[in-house]
Amino acid sequence: MKLIKTFVGCLCLMAMASCGEGNKSVKEDVTMDEGKNAVIETIMARRSIRKYKDEPVSREVLDQIMECGINAPNGQNKQSWEVRVVDKPEVMAEIKNTLNAAYPNMSDAAGCFRGAPVMVFLARAKSYDFSAYDCGLMAENMMLSAWSLGVGSICLGSPVRMINDNPACAPILERLGFSEGYEFCLCVGLGYADEAPAAKPRDKAKVKYVE
Repeated sequence: MKLIKTFVGCLCLMAMASCGEGNKSVKEDVTMDEGKNAVIETIMARRSIRKYKDEPVSREVLDQIMECGINAPNGQNKQSWEVRVVDKPEVMAEIKNTLNAAYPNMSDAAGCFRGAPVMVFLARAKSYDFSAYDCGLMAENMMLSAWSLGVGSICLGSPVRMINDNPACAPILERLGFSEGYEFCLCVGLGYADEAPAAKPRDKAKVKYVE
């Protein structure tokens, strides 16, 4: 695990070194004085965002985030994932309309996307039993590099259950076009934050050294 954290940290550092202007207020938070570790500060500063500005994320910035994603550590370098990025409002609206129609008893089923203007859909290879973990590592790379570029993010599981469990959502999966043998398993929302949530407490007692 220490190796994984170090590797993820290095990737985030590279992303920060090559990032564009992005959201200056967030970038300034991770521009460290001499002697501080920018990677650790980015990890500690990142928050899950549930309110976004009505502002698109450029393909140039998204390409940097996706590049960091596919460079995540993964078992045997199988790269056992597929990724679909939806950044066009009309395509996202199509997906949301299908989801709302599939759940007529819910007032806003599409609210599960938390209003993120960009949605990244990840699929795992069903033939590889560690593929879901690889997708998780990829998502973490995406979210940390996004934050270093001034882009907020949120990792979502609800859309996965709702889309996979309801046959009426089959058009969404068809629209995403994952290859045969892959299963939709995770969502990452991206966009410029319109909130600044405080950090939630973490239980350090969960971590114990084995003597």
